[in-house]
Amino acid sequence: GGFSYEDSGKLLSDLVTELQMQSIFTDIGKLNLNEPAHSYVLPFVQGTPATAPSTSAAWISHQGEAVFTLASPSGGITVVTLPAHDQDGTVSILELKQSSMMQRLAGWMPTAIRGDQSISDLAISLAVHQLEDDTFIFALCQDHKLRMWSFKHQMCLLVTDMLDYMPAGRGEVKASPAQAHKLRLFFSSSTGLCLAIYLAVPKGSQFCVLQLVASENNRYSLDHISTQFTTQETLVDFVLTASDIWAVWLDNDNQTVVKYISFEHSTAGMWNQVFVQPSPEEEVHVGEDQDPREVYLDVLFSPLRFTASAIIKALQIYKRGTERYSDLSWEELKKEVTVTVENELQGSVTEYEFCQEDYRLLQVEFWSKFYACCLQYQDVLSTPLALHISPATAMVCVLKKGFVSFLLPCFAVDHLYLSSDEYLFSEEETPIAEDSNLSRDVLQLIQCLRMVSESLPEDMAYEMDKALEDLLSPEKVSEKVLEGLLANDNENVIQDILNKLQDISNPTVAINTLLRELDLEADAETESRPTVRISLSQLYGSSVAASLICQAVCQTAMTRTLLCRDLLILQQLYLRIGDNVSGAQLLQLQQDLIPRCSSLLCSYHLLKQMSLTLSSSVPLDILNADLQHLSVLELSDSTIPTSMLNPQTVVELFYQNVARKAIMSQIFSQQDVEGSQGMLHWPQMISSVLTLLCQFLWPSNPSFLFPECLMVNCQYAPLQEYARLVGPWCQVNVGSYRFVLGHCYLASG
Repeated sequence: GGFSYEDSGKLLSDLVTELQMQSIFTDIGKLNLNEPAHSYVLPFVQGTPATAPSTSAAWISHQGEAVFTLASPSGGITVVTLPAHDQDGTVSILELKQSSMMQRLAGWMPTAIRGDQSISDLAISLAVHQLEDDTFIFALCQDHKLRMWSFKHQMCLLVTDMLDYMPAGRGEVKASPAQAHKLRLFFSSSTGLCLAIYLAVPKGSQFCVLQLVASENNRYSLDHISTQFTTQETLVDFVLTASDIWAVWLDNDNQTVVKYISFEHSTAGMWNQVFVQPSPEEEVHVGEDQDPREVYLDVLFSPLRFTASAIIKALQIYKRGTERYSDLSWEELKKEVTVTVENELQGSVTEYEFCQEDYRLLQVEFWSKFYACCLQYQDVLSTPLALHISPATAMVCVLKKGFVSFLLPCFAVDHLYLSSDEYLFSEEETPIAEDSNLSRDVLQLIQCLRMVSESLPEDMAYEMDKALEDLLSPEKVSEKVLEGLLANDNENVIQDILNKLQDISNPTVAINTLLRELDLEADAETESRPTVRISLSQLYGSSVAASLICQAVCQTAMTRTLLCRDLLILQQLYLRIGDNVSGAQLLQLQQDLIPRCSSLLCSYHLLKQMSLTLSSSVPLDILNADLQHLSVLELSDSTIPTSMLNPQTVVELFYQNVARKAIMSQIFSQQDVEGSQGMLHWPQMISSVLTLLCQFLWPSNPSFLFPECLMVNCQYAPLQEYARLVGPWCQVNVGSYRFVLGHCYLASG
């Protein structure tokens, strides 16, 4: 099965230089890259079409020179060397030819004109590997052959026919030139140089992993390590690491697909899933009692759905103008959208009198037209361009047209719930339980939860969600939903679930294990606020880091809200049917497991709501007056966030002002205790940060830092909503909630 990831998108235009921090691009920004010292234009022979190289690779030499290898459109490789940026020198252009010679060229002469090279060795993918005294240039060519050149010795050292690694159908593939093969390298001191070659063939593409082996007298060969097959559609990019192949594709519906596989230890060639952030829904449902404008604005300006760039593009098209909106805050952009759509609507009204229903339909028509425009641009901005993995931290990013997606490790329980059946069936054991029988029971239980989820009609799912919002008892509503499912079970789904439940040997222990895994109740130690050492004071402190960590909180909360909902319905089914469980187990369900599950459902719903709630900007005079009122109390003061073209939620506000320092202190004080100063390894580090942030937000933990932060930053509406949602069921910090609510009423008048 393996480890799954989920992605968190982030706007590129929001990669704003943080205050007091200089960008790594500061010096480059001062240069004019068109000046002769920083660029070079390849001379073309007159009378020949100016064709761009089909692919390229570049590196900085040990002497500081910039070296570019370019695949000549008519075969062969041209190497352009620019002098080091702080030295004078001339640009040299050399060509690697099959005759194993390098020749100085006066111009970019198409080799086909000279008649000494066939088009078969046109490079379609290039990669370079630097040694201490040489550089190897690898070229994967149109004739399906891999060639390795020595830059220093001006020789082709190795030619390998990649079709030798294909199990079948070589003749058919050989007949047509390669168009989409790709080549990637990975080097480490332990493995040496490894190559991954993607062979794009019509009836089943494959990745070959090979290891470069050197013998005496500069002779080289390739050892075959592994072949991995794939049925995915259009490969965009892939990366080779020490143990895995990561790849990003576009499927037939133009959706991004990211997967990875261990090339040495994969069982049955099963690729691991990455759960990508879903696209915004294509249609917005407007209830009869709802205002269309408010519903559409809520969806458009809710975090996690649309980037500012997509809304701005749609606004420009809708207004048919060339106005620029880059200086608008998120709130100002919302006002601009409202005014634009409403003006368009008013301009189309020719009659003076309208019945309310007709006007409402007209509103829906105009807002849905604008929404469709936003969807279209969001779709374009989401197009994947490349995959990047940081060798130092193992952080995986997908670069898209309009933003970057960061991949975060998926927690074990979420991984099992989100995995599709084909992946779930391949799980031999689950990291949730060590005992193999219990492990099997938990897997069966999660398969039943997925069946509940798939059988739940949209209106019943909405009913459960609304019940949480209206503070109704989740137990009673889940009972009602189950009755609805039983009454409308035309396809015998409930019977299928019951049959599956028979396979669970000890259901109450499996349910208890799952509930324990979902509960974020922590020790009282999370209350402590030790100081962070200077070197870590900025770690994960940027607006980008805050945004993606808080998006991850939201995604985790959304997934687990659904999981707890399905588990609650399933437990009601156990109570209703009751076979395969003893009387003692039914009592345990009724008195312990169901109430605990209900409480977890409310807690995750609260986390979800808070991570979707935008913070409001507060005028400085009100903020100062409020801080004076609080000065008699020993509460930490805080700074109000500046409004940017990036929605800041109240969870982001809390993370940046309070939680991040406390989290870092906790992580590194634990490391000090263990005596290990481990590298800042992204998968482990981000999982720890995420878990601790969720614990700080968890209502039944003794820490009261989140409501306190909201109060100090005058976020009265979100604070009142938070207190309303926890009121009926949370027995922790009751006095504190009364105090902050009293302060809200006092400050709000």
